[in-house]
Amino acid sequence: MSRRKAITALGMLGPALGNTCQLYIAPLLVAMLVGKVATTGDSSFGALAPYVLAFAGVLTLSEVFWRIGIHFLNRLDAYGIESLYNIAMDELLAKDTAFFHNNFAGSLTKRSLSFATRFEEFADTFAFEIVSALVPMGFACVVLWRYDPMLVVTLVGLIALCGLIVTPLIRRRQRLVDEREEAVALVSGHVADSLSNMQAVRAFAAEPQEAAEHRRRVDGQRKKTLRSWDYNNLYIDTAVMPLMVIVNVLGLLIALGIDGGHASVEVIIVAFTYYWNATGIMFRFNQIYRRLESSTTEAAQFTELLRESPTVLDVADPEPLRPNGSGIRFERVDFAHAGAPPLFRGLDLEVPGGSRIGLVGRSGGGKSTITQLLLRMMDIDGGAIRIGGQDISRLKQSDLRSLIAYVPQDPAMFHRTLSENIRFARPDATDEEVRRAAKAAHVTEFSDSLPEGMDTLIGERGVKLSGGQRQRVALARAILRDAPILLLDEATSALDSESELLVQQALWELMEGRTALVVAHRLSTVADMDRLIVLDRGRIVEQGSHEELLRAEGTYAQLWRHQSGGFLGEDKGVWGPSPQTSSLL
Repeated sequence: MSRRKAITALGMLGPALGNTCQLYIAPLLVAMLVGKVATTGDSSFGALAPYVLAFAGVLTLSEVFWRIGIHFLNRLDAYGIESLYNIAMDELLAKDTAFFHNNFAGSLTKRSLSFATRFEEFADTFAFEIVSALVPMGFACVVLWRYDPMLVVTLVGLIALCGLIVTPLIRRRQRLVDEREEAVALVSGHVADSLSNMQAVRAFAAEPQEAAEHRRRVDGQRKKTLRSWDYNNLYIDTAVMPLMVIVNVLGLLIALGIDGGHASVEVIIVAFTYYWNATGIMFRFNQIYRRLESSTTEAAQFTELLRESPTVLDVADPEPLRPNGSGIRFERVDFAHAGAPPLFRGLDLEVPGGSRIGLVGRSGGGKSTITQLLLRMMDIDGGAIRIGGQDISRLKQSDLRSLIAYVPQDPAMFHRTLSENIRFARPDATDEEVRRAAKAAHVTEFSDSLPEGMDTLIGERGVKLSGGQRQRVALARAILRDAPILLLDEATSALDSESELLVQQALWELMEGRTALVVAHRLSTVADMDRLIVLDRGRIVEQGSHEELLRAEGTYAQLWRHQSGGFLGEDKGVWGPSPQTSSLL
C-alpha cells in the first residue's frame, strides 16, 4: 500500500472506529451493566467493576482512535489541497491568451482556490459523516442481529427508503444550487473588476454606479441562495422527519416484542440506543449531501473551465530547436480574430536575420497581431510562420518563446520587487547581470533614489511606478533576456522625450546582431530602421526605407506629413544615430 493510500485509510477509519466505541460499544456495556443489576439485584462495585473498567477502557480507546484518525486526516487534507492547488495552476498556465480574455481574473482566482480548499470540506464530511456513520452501523447490525434479525431489516430498509425518497428531491435542488454558485461567481468577478480598475472608478466619480451594480448582483445572489435553502427546508427536511420518527418507533416496538413481550432491559436499551444513533444519519442525510454538494459544485465550476481545451497546443512530437539563423518568414498566412472577418489573406513577409524592421500604419492594420502570431499567442488559419527555417507550429511553445524578447505597449508588472520583475526574463541571472540590464534601460536612475532600491515592491500591476518607469523595467527585461529576436510593440510610447532618447540608444545597441520587429504609431521613432513595412487592413501596401517611402508619395508619406504637422510637431526622437539625434546620443 502506498503512503498516500495508508494516510487516507487511517484518516477515514480513525474517526469511524472512535464513533463505534463511543456510540455503540460504550452503550452496549452500560446496557449489559443495567441488565446485570436488573437480573441479579447486585449493584456492588465488585460485581459491576468489570463493566465500569471496560466502559472506561472503551472511552479511552475511542479517544485514541480519534486522535490517530485526525492526525492522518490532517495530512490527507494538506496533501490533497497542495496537489489540487498545483493542478489548478498547471491547468491555468496551459490555457491560451483567448481564455483569459473571456474570464474575469477574480472569478478564475476564486474558482481555482475553491477547487483546492473545498477538498478539506469534502474529505472531512466523508470521514466524519459518512464513514463514521456506516462503519459503526455495521457493528450495530451485528449486535442487533443477535437479538432479532427484524431489528436489522427494519433499520437498514427504512434508512434505504429515506435515501430513495430524498435523493430525487436533492437532485431537483441541484439546479438551484448551480444558479446560486453562478451568482456568487458574478459577485466576485465584479468585485475583482472594480478593484483592478479603481483608478478609473475614482477618475470618473463612478463609485455610486459601481456600488449600485454590486448591490444588484448581491441582491440576485441573496434571492438565489434563499431559494435553494428554502427548497431544502420545505421539501427535503419535511420528508425526512416523519421517516426518522417511524424508524425509531418501529425499532422500539420490535424490541419490546422480543421473547413474546418479555425482552430484557439490556435488549430494550441497546435497541433504542442503536436505532436512535443510527437514524441520526437520516436527519443529517440532507446536511451531509449539502456539504458534499457545495464542495463539489464549487470544484465543478473550475473543472468546467478545464473542459475548454486550449486552442494553441504543442504538437504531439515537437521538433527540437535547431534554427538556421534568426530570419523570420510569413508564408501565405491567413488569419482572422474570433468572430471577425479575415485580417490576413495570403500574407507574405520576410525579415532577414539581423535586420531591423519597423511595422507602421493605421490602427487595426495588423501590426500588433503579427507580433502575437509570431509568439504563438494565437494560431494562424493557414500558411506557415518560420524562424530560422523552422515552422513555429512544430516547436514547443516554450522553445519558440525562448528565442524572443518581447516588450509590449502596456508591460505586465508583478507585485514583486524591481529586481524580481527584471529577473523574470531570465530567472538564473545574477544580481550583477540584473543590475547591468537595469542600468542599460535607465531603471537605476529612479531605483537608486527609492528607500529599498532594487528591492522595492512596485505594487499590483506596478501601480507604484509611472508608465514610463514600467516601460523601462520592461526594456530591462528584454535586455536581460538576451534573445536573438526582439519584438517591440510601442515600447517607448510612455517615455518622455529625454528618457526616450537615452533608452533608444540602449535599444539600438541591443539590436546589434539581432532580428528586430518594431511596431510604432509614431513614425519618427522608426525612421532609421533598415526597412519599414506599411500595413493597412491586413495588407502590406508599401515597404522600403524611410527616404524611399517619402519619395513614393504613398500611404507612408501621407502619414508622415500628418504627424509632422499634427500632434507630434518637431519631435526628433528616432531609432538609431540619425543626424538629428547624434549630438544627443
